Formats: sequence, C-alpha cells, structure tokens
Amino acid sequence: MDFAWRYRGRDFTEQDIGFVREFVTARPGLNRRALSLALCEAWQWKQSNGAPRDMVCRGLLLSLHRAGHIALPPARPCNPQQNKANRHRPEPLVPDNRPVHGPLRELGELRLELVRRTGQEPLFNSLLEQYHYLGYEQPVGEHIKYLVSAKGQIVACAAFTSAVRHIGVRDRFIGWDAAARRRNLKSIAYNTRFLILPWVKVPHLASHLLSRMSHRIAEDWQRVYAHPVYLLETFVDGERFRGTCYRAANWIEVGQTTGRGKNDSTNKANRSLKDVFVYPLERRFRERLQA
Repeated sequence: MDFAWRYRGRDFTEQDIGFVREFVTARPGLNRRALSLALCEAWQWKQSNGAPRDMVCRGLLLSLHRAGHIALPPARPCNPQQNKANRHRPEPLVPDNRPVHGPLRELGELRLELVRRTGQEPLFNSLLEQYHYLGYEQPVGEHIKYLVSAKGQIVACAAFTSAVRHIGVRDRFIGWDAAARRRNLKSIAYNTRFLILPWVKVPHLASHLLSRMSHRIAEDWQRVYAHPVYLLETFVDGERFRGTCYRAANWIEVGQTTGRGKNDSTNKANRSLKDVFVYPLERRFRERLQA
C-alpha cells in the first residue's frame, strides 16, 4: 500500500488520512485539543506510561490541515506577546537560606526526592527561577525533578527531560543511524538544569550528587514512564563554566554543539557553542540505542 504522508518517522496511508478527515468532520463541536485527545483514544496512541500522545497528535493534525488534507476548526485567537507577558512565572518563595559550609561528610545523609506533581514542586520551580542563571522553563515531554536536602534544608535541585532530537557529536559517539535515533531517542535523558544553591559552599557536593543521580535515575524513569534510559546528556556553556563537576563525576566530553539551534535554516552559528557531556548508564548502551 502506498504511503501518502509521513510525520515524525511514521507513515500514514490514504486510508489513515481519510479516517482522520471523517473523524474531524463528525465532531464539529470539538476544538483542536479535544480532537487530538479523541483521536489518540480512537487509535490507542499512547506513551509508554499510558498517557495520550497529545502533542504529537496535535502536530500531525496541524500538518495535515496546512497541507489541505483535513479542515481543523479555527484556532483560538491569541496574542503571542501578551501570552509571553502573562506566562505564569514561579512565585518567589523564600527558602531556608542559612549558610551551609564545610566538608561533604559533615552534611550527613543527603536526601534526593522526586518532586514532580508533589507539594514541593512549586519550591523547586521557584528556586530555579530565582537562582539559576537560565531561570525556570516548564519542561515539555517526559521529565523528572529532584530536590536534594541535608538535615531538612534544601541544598540543590536538578531536572532531567526528554533528549535533544539531534546533536552531531552525541550521535557520532553513539554510532546510531537516523532510524535508530527516531526509535530510541526516548532512552536518553537530558540534564537541563542543575543548581547548587548559592549559600551552599561544600567542596565536591556537585560531583557527588551527579553520581548519586546517575545511579538511581534509570529506576526512577522506568517507574514514572515505563521505559528505560541508557544514557544521560547535558550542555555546558564554556564561556561561563568548565564542566568540572561533570568531569569529576566521570561524564564524558564528546565535543561541542554547532551553535545553530534545531530550527536553523542558514547553516551559520547564531548562539554560543556548548560543550556536550554524556554519561552511559550501562556498558551495552550503544547496543541498546542502536537496536
């Protein structure tokens, strides 16, 4: 059977498109998001953890609409600048900022807590917004958030999200082709934020925490999203940092980004280059990711 449409590595036939067209036409009262959720249910199109693949489905519907294959209801009017201005930023919560100094052994037991969808998540968001140089951005896709405490006081936080779609040096390090990357990209987690709070001055704490997180993240990801991760990745802005804590935690520097961004059409660098670090979570990570 001839394939009529390809979206994010999946082929759709004329019969598939006809089904979507009739599906949309039969539900004139639904908005675009409701149509996406209903189509996910009809197709049983779900993530590994059972959640509907809503954003992927909405992208498919929009691409078919723009190509003239289906007719979606009008998008709700919006003002991008107004939306940006009104975007909810985390409230500036006041943390326990007593100075924490001294050797690592004197901190006692360090507690790593998953806080996504818990009462501690607003504090996590607020700490990044206030004290991380990049601020807080709500992750899209799969993600987990860690708060780290010592003797009941928060000392650090870290976020891991879905991996970046394409990084040349990482992809060459893995040795996979484009098809394997599309299949297995979900098995890489991206350390998008890592923050030791500014009143915490404890030598070797950052590398110790990276090591602790690398030993538990595969189990946490499996429990939350029902699929494994085999490799961690992160970017380090070399103009600001040397990546010392990642090196000390045995992360591997594999090269630099191109500085072009995912939507580049000029093939020219338009942002600062980042050092790319990775951390394999098991010895057979290449075999797993190439499968």
